[in-house]
Amino acid sequence: MGYTKGQRDVWAMRGRLRSPGHPPGWRREHVQRFWEEIARGLSSEDAAAAAGLSFAVGNRWFRQGGGMRTVSRAEPSGRFVSFAEREEIAILRAQGRGVREIARQVGRAPSTISRELRRNAATRAGQIDYRATNAQWHADRRARRPKAAKLATNHALQRYIQDRLAGLISRPDGTAVPGPQVRWIGRRHGRRQDRRWAKSWSPEQISNRLLVDFPDDASMRISHEAIYQALYVQGRGALRRELSACLRTGRALRVPRARTQGSGRNFVSPEVMISERPAEAADRAVPGHWEGDLILGLDSSATGTLVERTTRFTMLLHLPRMQGHGSEPRAKNGPALAGHGAEAVRDAVAASIATLPEQLRRSLTWDQGAEMAQHAQLRIDSGVAVYFCDPRSPWQRGTNENTNGLLRQYSQRAPTSASTASTTWPLWLLPSTAGR
Repeated sequence: MGYTKGQRDVWAMRGRLRSPGHPPGWRREHVQRFWEEIARGLSSEDAAAAAGLSFAVGNRWFRQGGGMRTVSRAEPSGRFVSFAEREEIAILRAQGRGVREIARQVGRAPSTISRELRRNAATRAGQIDYRATNAQWHADRRARRPKAAKLATNHALQRYIQDRLAGLISRPDGTAVPGPQVRWIGRRHGRRQDRRWAKSWSPEQISNRLLVDFPDDASMRISHEAIYQALYVQGRGALRRELSACLRTGRALRVPRARTQGSGRNFVSPEVMISERPAEAADRAVPGHWEGDLILGLDSSATGTLVERTTRFTMLLHLPRMQGHGSEPRAKNGPALAGHGAEAVRDAVAASIATLPEQLRRSLTWDQGAEMAQHAQLRIDSGVAVYFCDPRSPWQRGTNENTNGLLRQYSQRAPTSASTASTTWPLWLLPSTAGR
């Protein structure tokens, strides 16, 4: 088989190389922009759109990285040729300029330009052609310095960590008791009933215990952050990713901090936050301002509570099972058949509030639970303004929290039966809270 003159020229200039494939449609700055948007709290799809990438690429990067940044925040040093300089080199090269002239216009040494043209030129079809995108891709591949993870090379440390993450339990004779088989599906949380043994260790406990068990062995040292990265980042090959089900949170992916500090539910807008509630509700001087929540029981049963802030007058909302609960599969995106979904809570609150005079229906404060997703329709049906507490701030509706605590203490914790009539839950005035 013969070779063309162009192929022989390429081999003479750069040597015979194996084809590395095709350059991707993104560069390092795209990856940095994607993770910057993730750190701001955007979803994978929105972060990919902001970086100029497809949704599929954003989802794949987020899952492969386990929700953790996979590229350094630091910008490349100025001694390296940048993509903008490579674009200028490509334009001047296409115009037939020589190496020294290109070096003068770019502001680089002639040896740097000569090496750039020799190393990073595209050689498809045996032709030497310099393109900025291909050159940047070759430079990025060459700049990689893959380093084997410590857990991948230290097998004794790897076994020590895996055994304690899995919470292996031994019999008195030393034989191990096999734990439950947890199906890892790569979701954020595994099923709570499928979590591993309660004796599983956390990465921080393992990291600190190594100092006690191996005080004189410096090789048996690792930080808890390195254990988390070995669990979450795909491709490390050190720890099995299904061991993330052994963590107390059960997370298969890390959640960016900015997402947890967001506004909460999508149905909650700034106009219905507690900061917009009338000031008269805070001093409890004017009756008619209510606080509400759900008390969950066994078998996914629930009872709603409404407490008036001034008088502490309490109403209980009966939330019976909906038709088809336990006998029919739930329809996707359909109502919650357990009886405490958005539709059921909306109807129960509207029916109870409608029995009150209009001057006692001023406002209702709720937490950001999904059961109040139809608060706009509730306001239309009952005429009461609905406001939401800040995320993770139950103290903003402390009257209702205290009342729910008393109800849980003095009422029997049993599932609500379908035969219980709504008249079983009358309006109650709790003497223990009326004087507070």
